[in-house]
Amino acid sequence: MNRFHKQRRRIFSGRGPFFTFLFLAGLAVLFSLGIDSVSTSTSARQGESLQEAILRSAVHCYAVEGSYPESLAYLEEHYGITYNKDQYLVDYEITGSNILPDVTVFLLNSQEVYH
Repeated sequence: MNRFHKQRRRIFSGRGPFFTFLFLAGLAVLFSLGIDSVSTSTSARQGESLQEAILRSAVHCYAVEGSYPESLAYLEEHYGITYNKDQYLVDYEITGSNILPDVTVFLLNSQEVYH
């Protein structure tokens, strides 16, 4: 044996595939959590945008017609409001023809509320 030749020691001898599998499984879990987080924040932004669109359309209706719309269905029919009714629940409460309606958007299958 050559005394000047360093012999390489294997740190994970025989355990390499196991640690590789654990590392890849950890990366997969982190990737999955990241995708879920992005999906949740996107749905939250869409809910906020829906609420703002409904309020803008109500104000536009007031400016054009002189009163706020009586229902959300009126905004859908005459002002083009559309949304995914399987994903969002919209509570549209009017207190008077000259008072801005109260709009609350609920994200279904979540605890998110946009008021």
